[in-house]
Amino acid sequence: MEEARPENAAPSLAHRLRRGSSSFRERLAPHWDRRWFRWLAIGMGGFLVAIFLFWLIFARGLPDAATLLEYEPPLPTIVRDINGQPVHSYARERRVQLQYSDYPPLLIRAYLAAEDKTFFEHHGVDIPGFVGAVFDYATKIGSGQRARGGSTITQQVAKNLLIGDEYSPTRKVKEMILAYRMESVLTKQQILELYLNQIFLGRNAYGVQAAARAYFDKDVADLKLHEMAYMAILPKGPANYRPESPTGHERALERRNWALGEMYKNGWITQAQRDEAIAQPLGTVAAHGSGFDARAGGYYMEEVRRRLIQLFGEKASDGANSVYAGGLWVRSPYDPKMQEGTATALRNGLLRFDAGKGWSGPVGKIDMDRGWERELAASYISVDYAGWRVAAVISRSSSSAQIGFSDGTTGTLPADAAQLPYRKAGGPAFASMKPGDLIVVARNGSSWALRNVPEVSGGMVVEQTHSGRILAMQGGFDSRLSSYNRATQAMRQPGSTIKPFVYAAALDNGMTPASIIVDGPLCVYQGAGLGQKCFRNFTGGSAGPQTMRWGVEQSRNLMTVRAASQTGMERVVRTIKAMGIGDYQPYLSFALGAGETTVERMVNAYAMLANQGRQLSPKVMDYVQDRRGKVIWPHRWRACDGCNMANWDGKPMPRFGFEGRQVMNPMTAYQVVHIAEGVIQRGTATVLADLKRPLFGKTGTTNGPTNVWFVGGSPDLVAGVYVGYDQPRSLGGWAQGGRVAAPIWKAAMAPVLETMPKTPFVAPAGIRMVTIDRRSGKRVYGVWPTDEPKPAVIWEAFKPESEPRRSIRKEEVAAQEKAAARADAVIQRRQRSDSDFLQDQGGIY
Repeated sequence: MEEARPENAAPSLAHRLRRGSSSFRERLAPHWDRRWFRWLAIGMGGFLVAIFLFWLIFARGLPDAATLLEYEPPLPTIVRDINGQPVHSYARERRVQLQYSDYPPLLIRAYLAAEDKTFFEHHGVDIPGFVGAVFDYATKIGSGQRARGGSTITQQVAKNLLIGDEYSPTRKVKEMILAYRMESVLTKQQILELYLNQIFLGRNAYGVQAAARAYFDKDVADLKLHEMAYMAILPKGPANYRPESPTGHERALERRNWALGEMYKNGWITQAQRDEAIAQPLGTVAAHGSGFDARAGGYYMEEVRRRLIQLFGEKASDGANSVYAGGLWVRSPYDPKMQEGTATALRNGLLRFDAGKGWSGPVGKIDMDRGWERELAASYISVDYAGWRVAAVISRSSSSAQIGFSDGTTGTLPADAAQLPYRKAGGPAFASMKPGDLIVVARNGSSWALRNVPEVSGGMVVEQTHSGRILAMQGGFDSRLSSYNRATQAMRQPGSTIKPFVYAAALDNGMTPASIIVDGPLCVYQGAGLGQKCFRNFTGGSAGPQTMRWGVEQSRNLMTVRAASQTGMERVVRTIKAMGIGDYQPYLSFALGAGETTVERMVNAYAMLANQGRQLSPKVMDYVQDRRGKVIWPHRWRACDGCNMANWDGKPMPRFGFEGRQVMNPMTAYQVVHIAEGVIQRGTATVLADLKRPLFGKTGTTNGPTNVWFVGGSPDLVAGVYVGYDQPRSLGGWAQGGRVAAPIWKAAMAPVLETMPKTPFVAPAGIRMVTIDRRSGKRVYGVWPTDEPKPAVIWEAFKPESEPRRSIRKEEVAAQEKAAARADAVIQRRQRSDSDFLQDQGGIY
């Protein structure tokens, strides 16, 4: 039985809906019977469905036009040198970003005349132009031809920056929608600025300023009317108007003159201006690079690029400050003059060492079946030395070879100009050449002559001692032949250049520069795995008890190993690690340079010695700014307020504090430097003594010998160089650091040092300078050091309370010196030839 509901109870929701729908249908029924009402309702429904489908197909997922307010075009990274001058760029797209106000009004009108003359009147879409484009598209369906675009400048910006260049009606509709939205968000000037900075205009130029440089080698402000008109026709298709080809040149003139006519029709120029501009030739310059010297820096700039990529990434997807899109400004300590001197010195040294050894072979090979011109250009192999050029062997006869160059020109290499013996196969080099070989040649009258790139290589670094700034870096003969940077990437045994740090550990643990160390045979049992190791001096023999100073100056292996053994190799390798050279195991062979390190690390370690033991980080970049000038690296960088004032304002002068921590006792560091000065004055690097200035350093020769070194410098600059084969092998028994590496160092650094004052090394607080007998290490009273190359009495540096207690009388000094001279003569007679010594056990370090 149904339950009775109270009379005043409210009706249910379902009941109300049923009643409402019934009443709606009842009210609609009389109207639905009328035809006009039915058609109106169906039309409105269809319209709503159409709007939904339009949104679904075209508008859904379109990017927000407001993002263009924050859009930043990809910009190259620019590197400035020590003087603040731009010297290099990293770019895949040549572009310079300007503001709207930077563009001449006449240039803007030229683009409007050629691309969108009603730009300032429409709201993103030119309806008549769009209708014409639709008709053109309809007439060309099925023909394979591309219809004319009919896009406004706003639509082109939308296409280039937001949706891509797909050729379809769908893309065109999306482009129109975005153009309308953009006009609601951006001003006309902002849209034009985006367009003029972004548009591709050929010759790898993106944006009008880059194109002005590429085609006319001018800035936009310096362009003439006929040049502006040519620039304005390029967006339609730069390849169609290439001035290098006769057809492109003719098309360019015709289209340029048309653009000038459009400017005249719009009243933007006078008839006289138009006629004068039409009478002008195109006036374009030959295609060229970015404006920076591609040869500048070489290995140095490649090292900067590597470190920037580690910090910020390479592509735009890696972040806003990427190397190839972030528009970074990098201030580097790169010194162009010093770099040139360093590169020249190392190259000449490698050529000098390699002279007489024959031809080392081709520098590369290409596939002749693919076309030698394209393959040679794509190889990016070239050389920048004394007019040398890389050429491809095209063909060879019995008397000559035809060779080709990357610019498409050819030449002749006579057989008699390629008679260097081929060191790998024997016989003359000419007989070994094959088509596809890449060789190095130099002009020889009307023909060419073969040149040889040294097989031996090396690296060199120049660094400031107070800041760690690297002023010059050369990592091989030429970075265009090999990008492998031997200054920073090649791990080589440092040889005797490690010895100053071994003695630094000894000085920190009780020894002094006058300590007596026995120069005699030494064999050490290194455990069951390593067995017994016997050490010998480079040229054999021994000298008996000698001072530490003498052992460093003469680079005596036995004294170094004995000092390391007495000090403890744990302490020695700890010192070496603290100086950033390497992390080695506590084996005695590492005290003679058996570990591996790089030129950069060794130079930095010597710079820390000259910096009185304070830590330095080798720098190829001072600071990095983003595109707006904000310093983004180093992270704690601070500007030096007041450093560049024209006049002193009476306030306290800016003061710079030390950056690094103290990694070595400053007195120990000075003692090592003071001892190493003797290496120049009377040791293994006397080739540098005629520079007649305060210098310290150490030569190095490793087992084989496979590497020869010299590292050293002045109180302000330290440089280091090594020479060796990339696949280590013997350089020949005569090769030593003092004979091969030190002359290269001298050639690079002598011109630099001549421009600098002769500043002495300054002793830190606490050092005591004491006169001692150079050979015995005993204290001398009443006799003063002289300027002779090998004085009997010298100044020696001691820590407090460590100077010798025993003394030698003045009258004994001369007798001591005569005895020392006789001992030196005996040592010289005992020395064996290097070739004999190479057969002995032990190592040459």
